[in-house]
Amino acid sequence: MDLEFTPSELAFRDEVRAFLRAELPEDISRKVLEHKRMHKDDFVRWQKILHRKGWVAPGWPVAYGGAGWTGAQKHIYDVESGAAGAPTVIAFGVSMVGPVIIAFGDEAQKRRYLPRILSSDDWWCQGYSEPGSGSDLASLKTRAVREGDHYVVNGQKTWTTLAQYADLIFCLVRTDSEVKKQEGISFLLIDMKTPGITVRPIITLDGEHEVNEVFFDDVRVPVENRVGDEGRGWTIAKFLLGHERTGIAGVGRSKRELAYLKHIAATELCDGRPLIENPRFRSKIAELEIELMALEITNLRVIAGDAEGKPPGPEASILKIKGTEIQQALTELKVEALGPYAVPFTPDAFELDSVAAAFGEKYAAPLTARYLNWRKASIYGGSNEIQKNIITQRILGL
Repeated sequence: MDLEFTPSELAFRDEVRAFLRAELPEDISRKVLEHKRMHKDDFVRWQKILHRKGWVAPGWPVAYGGAGWTGAQKHIYDVESGAAGAPTVIAFGVSMVGPVIIAFGDEAQKRRYLPRILSSDDWWCQGYSEPGSGSDLASLKTRAVREGDHYVVNGQKTWTTLAQYADLIFCLVRTDSEVKKQEGISFLLIDMKTPGITVRPIITLDGEHEVNEVFFDDVRVPVENRVGDEGRGWTIAKFLLGHERTGIAGVGRSKRELAYLKHIAATELCDGRPLIENPRFRSKIAELEIELMALEITNLRVIAGDAEGKPPGPEASILKIKGTEIQQALTELKVEALGPYAVPFTPDAFELDSVAAAFGEKYAAPLTARYLNWRKASIYGGSNEIQKNIITQRILGL
């Protein structure tokens, strides 16, 4: 494929750069570039700026508020926004449940939910994984029993990212236990303020409250909140996971972090000699950069297919595997480059410049937390081992 940008695409790149210079709040970009703690208000504020520009949902049809971008334009925005320190749009609404509602929802659901997803007036979370039902998601046990015009939901979800902020949750629930397990699952949209829902925090290795357990105790959900036919949830889940795995690749973000890795490696830290002068470490950076270039090309191919109306296929699993491996390798090499400055870690480093600076290299301390946090990347969205099984079955036919 032709990787050279056309004059119109270069003009779009200039437009993106001008927009980011003029509209991206400096305090938000500083948090992103310095790896500091981001708050809900930061994400909402940026998404509302994008919404006013009409750029919040590049992958949506124009009729529903999408930007109407080509694959090349999506890629250009990803790279430029990453370099500028723009936060990614939280995926659960725009990139996950939004496309599901567009593809499978009825007109009432589209009118009710899509505008509020675009404006970030509704914050969504994902109710998929359960204790004992992670990679084997079809074994989920959360039950939804129909009683008239409602389902009564009982069960538990876990690793629910940012559920403490969520207004709504999209959930896979079991509506039939007498059929093949994949055929007994339905897809529900549930208001998090409904009586019977309890959210409990799970504190991760880096000391952050990012994920949660969510409990459902006789939670009544209107039948009109079911997306698609009863028992069709597994088809919808696979559609959603394809979009999630494609987005996990994070090429623009990884290109920014690669540049920061090079900055750290070129800085005199311990013995007065930059690590970039070490041939072995320089080789590690070069190998990682080549992997990222290959990922970028693959991502462009997938984006181009999406623009032509082709749903993500097994190549989404390739993007998920390689994208997360690169993200984890970047955090590992940054910690290696920091040497002893990576050892002290306190959650305060997410907030206070003085704490980070006290360790010598400015902004060093948050990188240790980033290393700890990104161990999860190869697990969420379907573990990398499961993705390899998908590739084996769907590409190799084994």
